[in-house]
Amino acid sequence: MPRRKVGEKREILPDPKYNSKLVAKFVNCLMTRGKRSLARRILYESFDIIENRTKEDGFAVFRQAINNVKPVLEIRSRRVGGQTYQVPVDVKAERRTTLAIRWIVKSTRRERGYATTSQRPEKTMQERLAGELLDAYRNDGSAFRRKLDQHRMAEANRAFAHYRW
Repeated sequence: MPRRKVGEKREILPDPKYNSKLVAKFVNCLMTRGKRSLARRILYESFDIIENRTKEDGFAVFRQAINNVKPVLEIRSRRVGGQTYQVPVDVKAERRTTLAIRWIVKSTRRERGYATTSQRPEKTMQERLAGELLDAYRNDGSAFRRKLDQHRMAEANRAFAHYRW
């Protein structure tokens, strides 16, 4: 963290197909090794898979899935008098979106991937991403469970909320 100036946020350009900054953020988080066109193709094909499975708009399902996974509370460690407390704090709007995107991508890569590293995955990345987005849309799946676990921990540590800063 800088001591003098606060770092300025870079303006993200909207996605060319859907004209959405949310899709552009998701593509940037999905992208590995600078292959943006591949990440876009994976996301767009997963939207097509969602439309085929549910007969609903893939982009609308995507937006609702992100909204369902966004956390409201999180816990932060706070050191008071030699002891560390897990203090529940509210999550800012931008961080909510970032956490939701990160959890969906992580659960798509890891939990829906292969059981061991020596095995090949049965599904393509498009199918795994479509499945995870549909699960999040239906309030299910590992990304949504992660949100519930975080809320449960924050609720359990509500007694330390007066240490909030």
